Amino acid sequence: MPAPRRPRKLAAQELFEYAVKCLAARIYSTGDLTAKLRLRAANPPDVSAAIERLKEVGYLNDRHFAETFAAARVANDGFGKIRVLTDLRRHRIPGELAEEAAIQALDGKSEAELIEAWIERRMGNQKLDDERKLAGAFRRLRRAGFTTAPILHALKKKAARPEMLSELPDDLPEEEPADED
Repeated sequence: MPAPRRPRKLAAQELFEYAVKCLAARIYSTGDLTAKLRLRAANPPDVSAAIERLKEVGYLNDRHFAETFAAARVANDGFGKIRVLTDLRRHRIPGELAEEAAIQALDGKSEAELIEAWIERRMGNQKLDDERKLAGAFRRLRRAGFTTAPILHALKKKAARPEMLSELPDDLPEEEPADED
């Protein structure tokens, strides 16, 4: 079996053109594009120069990326603040900027509203009639970025036997949000 072909290393101008092509295909954060360019750069300092040039001409903007990404995660996926922040950090967006983008994307919606919408969209009329299903729904809502108290409140409304929720252990294992890009 032949070894995988390594991409050709690019000089400064070629690296910039490659970055422009990448940005034409989809939006990138500065951190993600920097990592991508490092793999192709013949001369590592060319990466910083290309990134600065992209910022100067307005092709690369972390604020725009964060706001667009966060809005899409809330509107399209129905995720909560915790998940949006986690996903923004995964794309190397600085904490303060990620926080601002998440707050803007949530646009004053309460967590309870978001949970209700998520349950309606993802679970529909599914009956939560045993502990396994309730625990699974709880874990899914946690991965979606919601906090425990509002989740339990929403699940009590949805459960066939709400008293089962008082039996759920307080120390349910927290799971890292899964990649659902």
